[in-house]
Amino acid sequence: MDQEVKGLNHRKVGRYIVCILLCFISIFPFYILIVNSTLKSADITSGLKILPGGEFFTNFKNLLNSGAKTSGVNVLQAMLNSMIVTVPATILQVYFGSLTAYAVTVYNFKGKKFVWAFIYAIMMIPTQVSVVGFVHVCQTFGLYGTFWPLIIPAIAGPTTVYFMKQYMETGLSVEIVEAARIDGSSEFATFNRIVLPLLKPAMATQAIFGFVGTWNNLYTPSIILATERQKQTMPMYVSSLKANDKDRDWGLIYCGLLTTVIPILVMYFFLSKYIIAGVALGGVKE
Repeated sequence: MDQEVKGLNHRKVGRYIVCILLCFISIFPFYILIVNSTLKSADITSGLKILPGGEFFTNFKNLLNSGAKTSGVNVLQAMLNSMIVTVPATILQVYFGSLTAYAVTVYNFKGKKFVWAFIYAIMMIPTQVSVVGFVHVCQTFGLYGTFWPLIIPAIAGPTTVYFMKQYMETGLSVEIVEAARIDGSSEFATFNRIVLPLLKPAMATQAIFGFVGTWNNLYTPSIILATERQKQTMPMYVSSLKANDKDRDWGLIYCGLLTTVIPILVMYFFLSKYIIAGVALGGVKE
């Protein structure tokens, strides 16, 4: 018995060590990002620094006044542009992805397997394959150079549909939907008032993924907004800071990167309680 207890303790200690090591590996890059945002450019290029410096406010002031290096775009304007794109795109992606997954899960109709196979296949097509046709469609409808091509396609998010469908198969009781129909509830009312509250943990998870993916997206905005420098997003803004090879201020660049990360952290901490609640709920057995 004592040997079994010792074995369990050793395995527990081993798991703790692995978890601590993984946490350190995850947090260390963010710590270096914060440290570099407080240093001068010369100190950053001279080697890795562990202790923070005292240049953060200088770097942040230079960041606010760095419009000359980015075709006159201010960091606050770039932040606002990213918010204009990211917030509605995330809402559309989560809501319509959940609605599509609900339809595929609850309803039985001809071609259901084909529809699901088609959605599944779309997940395997990279963005770069369809970008030429996408740009042509944007030019045809006069959307090139606007935020709309970065927002509207979020409605069709196959990854979100796949995740939500998997969650509904285990976390949604069809009997609840049938009971609501018997009580005279319409289909949209049932989805919005009954189903959506049950999907909060999964929706919170997908909201984080969707927010991070849209916020960090550099490829598509660089193509759609190539002629509209005043509409550039935060990734485009930070990329423009690195465009000049001869006059790079690394303290300024790292301060810009830190500013880019802050909304993502705020989004995560705001929705993390729903994820924790979902994990706790899934761990309870009746």
